[in-house]
This record gives sequence, structure tokens and C-alpha cells, in this order.
Amino acid sequence: MARDLWGLREITTNNRPKLLQALLAEFLGIFMLNLFGCLAATCGNPAVISLTFGLEVFVIISILGHVSGAHINPAVTLAFLICGQMTILRAILYVIVQCLGAVAGTAGLKVFLPETEHRELCHLYLHPDITVTHGVFIELLLTFLLVLCILGVSDENKSDSKFSAALTIGLIVVLGNLSAINFTGASMNPARYFGSAVIAGSWENHWVYWVGPLLGAIVATTVYWGVFRAPPPLHKGR
Repeated sequence: MARDLWGLREITTNNRPKLLQALLAEFLGIFMLNLFGCLAATCGNPAVISLTFGLEVFVIISILGHVSGAHINPAVTLAFLICGQMTILRAILYVIVQCLGAVAGTAGLKVFLPETEHRELCHLYLHPDITVTHGVFIELLLTFLLVLCILGVSDENKSDSKFSAALTIGLIVVLGNLSAINFTGASMNPARYFGSAVIAGSWENHWVYWVGPLLGAIVATTVYWGVFRAPPPLHKGR
């Protein structure tokens, strides 16, 4: 039987509940990411912001990873689509609910905090001395590292990395934020940026935060699957 590349079987009666469960997990995951991450951003301390986003990713993956994979990032979803580990339909739906969840999370910040504490609703801007080309390149490199890490710890042929996967990915997010938060805001996540852009009503250089991460995901997937993917384990007793 031909492989269901488009994912039409996922919307059949039997499979629909699991798909809806996964979509809810993606929505809730990035809702929490934007809400609590942006709450931390109101303090203005780069170290606190970096640790908060990293810890959030660690917790979200630990809670929801078994449900949807806890992508909570269109760049990560693109990587798994390229790897053939999800269908086109599921990938499209993931990106849609990720964007909606990010908008809802940032909207929650706007509702729950007094206006004096909004701090531009965690919207990201390029550093004044950074060109858009630099911005794309920085976001590309950060997302390259993130996706390379995710593919490495989720490699089905590397069972030894499953235990520490959530922690490792969370630490990569901390590293990315600490290294580049002053230059681009270290988004590494188009949906996370989209949520703040919608609520703040600011679209300056918006494309940078989509093109950079998505290109980074494509390059990372190509490199990992083409060069670094672990070989299948040898069968014993043969």
C-alpha cells in the first residue's frame, strides 16, 4: 500500500481523536511558552528570560512529548516533515495551531498584566546595528543548532539519548538565548514571534523570523540525516 504522504488517513473516524489530541497538545504547549516566557521578559534580565524559556521547553516536552512530540515550533515541524516522520496534513495543522496558541499566550499576557508592565508584549526587534541579513543568519544558526540537537536526541536508533532528551533541548534553548538575545531576541521559533507580533500589532522585519529559522531547520535536517544519523542497531542472535 502506498504511503499516506498527505495524511488523509489521519482524519478518518478511527484516527481523528489522536490527531485532535496532538493538535490540542501543540496549542497548549506554545500557549504556555509564550505566556510564561513573555511574563519573564517583563523583568528585562536576559539571564532570567533565557532560563525561563529553556525550563519551559524542558517541562513542556516532559509533559506533552508523548502526545504530539511537543514540537511547539514550525521549524521543528518542518524538520520532521522533511524526515518523513509526519504527514503533510499533520504538519500544516501543527503550524496553524502553534501560531494560534502563541497568539493566545501573548494575549493572555496582555489581559493579565497592567498596561505599564506590557513591555511591548515580548515583541522582538533586531539590534539597531544588526542588518536584516545578519538577523536572518543569526536566526538560521540558532535554529540549526536547535534542530540538530532535537534530531540527535530523538533519533530512533539512539535509545540511550531518550532519557535526557527534554533536558538537552531545554539547555540548547537556554544557550541560544544567552548567546544572541541582544541581537535578534533569539526567537528560533516563527510561531513564538508571530504571537507577539499579532498582539503588539508590529510587523517590522517579520519575515526575518520565519526565513531564518525555517532555513536553519532545512539545513540541520539535511546535515543530520545525510551525515550524522545513527545506524540501525545490529540484530543479535543471527
